[in-house]
Amino acid sequence: MNRRQFGAALVAATMTLAVAACGGDGDGGAGGEDQKYIAIVSKGFQHQFWQAVKKGAEQQAAKEGARITFEGPATEADIESQVTMLTNAIAKTPDALGFAALDSKAAAPLLEDAKSRNIPVIAFDSGVEGDIPVTTAATDNKAAAAEAAKHLSELLGGKGKVALVVHDQTSRTGIDRRDGFTEWMKANAPGITLLPAQYGGGDQAKSADITKSIIAANPDVAGIYGANEGSAIGVVKGVEEAGKKGIKIVGFDSGKAQIDAIKNGTMAGAITQNPVGIGEQTVAAAMKVIRGESVPKVIDTGFFWYDKTNIDDPKITAVLYQ
Repeated sequence: MNRRQFGAALVAATMTLAVAACGGDGDGGAGGEDQKYIAIVSKGFQHQFWQAVKKGAEQQAAKEGARITFEGPATEADIESQVTMLTNAIAKTPDALGFAALDSKAAAPLLEDAKSRNIPVIAFDSGVEGDIPVTTAATDNKAAAAEAAKHLSELLGGKGKVALVVHDQTSRTGIDRRDGFTEWMKANAPGITLLPAQYGGGDQAKSADITKSIIAANPDVAGIYGANEGSAIGVVKGVEEAGKKGIKIVGFDSGKAQIDAIKNGTMAGAITQNPVGIGEQTVAAAMKVIRGESVPKVIDTGFFWYDKTNIDDPKITAVLYQ
């Protein structure tokens, strides 16, 4: 069964249960007829990044007088769980839906169902294939990954063997953070040898094991890029557990473990997004659409490179999450 068929099958299997669970109340629960309800389904819940997105969404909802729910699967590898959450959210017929896809193909039939119910979809963090989302609030992940590649190349003097540990190859963020990094290296750093990307599902332990395997097979590896919070922390752990010195590590996102790794020199630097801003922009865009206002097709929420030299800069501390 392919991903599209898998998603379609789950619609029929879970929609009845979802309707029963929400009591068929239409607007998703209490709060009054005038209070708008926005259901938000994220790619995860466990990383500090998603907690920061949630915080931003809650802050904006309070400003707007809206009600939100925010949920995500336990791990960013659990596509089936996310599809079930998406099914349940649509069944509550919210006024708008915020969605960050783990696998846009698996979610496609459900998003078609949302469209048929006139539920506007606001994509965030990870874009969704097709024209269903009214807008997408996200980092320009290809540009951000290219920035990470540029800094790693500079750290290596433009030569050496470089590995990538990426969270997945099904979400738009996973694809763009891989391709943005590799495309920049191929175009601008001919002295860099890229190893094939490895995928750890954003899981720290799995990413650490992958990193140790990379080092064992390539003892001359000079640099490693971790494409999200879990991947980057896993790379740090893997390098430490392998007892390998001198490998330059660059990451993506922040969180306390990455901030500590940069401060103590284990990690050279990383790209931070603006997760609170992503949450705020998702809810703000949803409310504009609900009110019939226009929104741009893409809302660029920005990114920053940070390392030991600027980690205490107020502009950087404002977008770090820990």
